[in-house]
Amino acid sequence: MVFKRYVEIGRVAYVSFGPHAGKLVAIIDVIDQNRALIDGPCSGVKRQAMPFKCMQLTDFVIKVPHSAGQKAVRKAWEKAEVNEKWSSSNWAKKIAAKEKRAKMTDFERYKVMKAKKMRNKIIKHEVKKLQKEATKA
Repeated sequence: MVFKRYVEIGRVAYVSFGPHAGKLVAIIDVIDQNRALIDGPCSGVKRQAMPFKCMQLTDFVIKVPHSAGQKAVRKAWEKAEVNEKWSSSNWAKKIAAKEKRAKMTDFERYKVMKAKKMRNKIIKHEVKKLQKEATKA
């Protein structure tokens, strides 16, 4: 297996659990093999040490020097347009869809079920029609 995402200075990571779950952070410095110094200038995460187990590395990398200050990180973050790239990624869209499904009310789930049934009924009808034409020809 070839790895494509490496732990490096400037790598943007998604915090998967903990107090800052669901936010994006940038790796500013590697402390040891288990922890990194992170900063989330545009996501409201203050500079702190965080274990790698809490983070999932993304494809985005910002250009920042080793142990850069918060202003430099924010400037590089905005220059790389990380928030726009993240919101357009499939990963972010899946997370948003999952949250939307989790917040659905009972009636909304019922409406979705009925819509799926109707869609499947239409598809089944069209498939049968095509099968009939195929057997005649």
